[in-house]
Amino acid sequence: MQPVRAIRYVTPLREGGSLPGLMEADDLGTYVVKFRGAGQGPKALVAEVICAGLAAGLDLRVPRWTPVEVPVELAPGEPDEEVQALLRASAGLNLGVDFLPGALDVGPMPAVDAALAGRIVWFDALVGNRDRSWRNPNMLLWHRQLHLIDHGAALTFHHAWGPRGLDDHVARFAAAPYAVADHALVECAPDVPGAAAAARAVDWDALVAEAVAAVPGEWLDEGMGDGEAARAAYRRFLLARLAARTTWEPALVSSVARGAARDARGRRVPERTSAGPPEWLGELRIGPRGSEGEGGS
Repeated sequence: MQPVRAIRYVTPLREGGSLPGLMEADDLGTYVVKFRGAGQGPKALVAEVICAGLAAGLDLRVPRWTPVEVPVELAPGEPDEEVQALLRASAGLNLGVDFLPGALDVGPMPAVDAALAGRIVWFDALVGNRDRSWRNPNMLLWHRQLHLIDHGAALTFHHAWGPRGLDDHVARFAAAPYAVADHALVECAPDVPGAAAAARAVDWDALVAEAVAAVPGEWLDEGMGDGEAARAAYRRFLLARLAARTTWEPALVSSVARGAARDARGRRVPERTSAGPPEWLGELRIGPRGSEGEGGS
């Protein structure tokens, strides 16, 4: 995909701890730019790209992404020292996500039909996305269509992988159960069996290969060797997860049937058995809105 070049930094979007920024580019487009120099690093951008590609296989909408070249010359013009440092650290290729003007954040009690909810829950279980909870749904409503955003916290395996012990790491990820009681859509009666049946019709080998191939090479982890070794590792992890569906799908269906975790007063609470976000993720959200701002207000 041909990158565009950022020409103006408009404003930071401080709802996200990674400090994405709204930027204008030389194609006259406006993008929410997620920076390679942010705390989560390039792996968060890789996860965004791969998840966007996989979501297409389930007819799930994700805002269009584009590589954005950020010139270091933009940094001195920013009065905020934090933004200056981030732009300098991110000089080069970054991730641009289409800004959706007028999009609305989906709240903690969304009304989503069972079929769509089931596809979203199944998708999040596939990629290990823990960042679509009732506290932070990471969904936007735009032109009456639901759009999924912020997948940088998915594919957690790549934060601890390496050539040594890769077989065991792949096996653990492939069969890992998905904690769904905190999910934003668990109270929408998600039709996970229907989503699982639909997923069997997808050519996942081709879709995974296409999604991984779309990742810009300079974002790939050199710790796995060259770029092709990293791409091969992503394909291996994801295809192993798909091959192990008979292991994690039944548990997912059972967990959905149990529903949300609630206290004695019926108030929704974090699932006690959940491992919670990984330590590297840190505190991603500040303030009540909870999205990183692909939508406008």
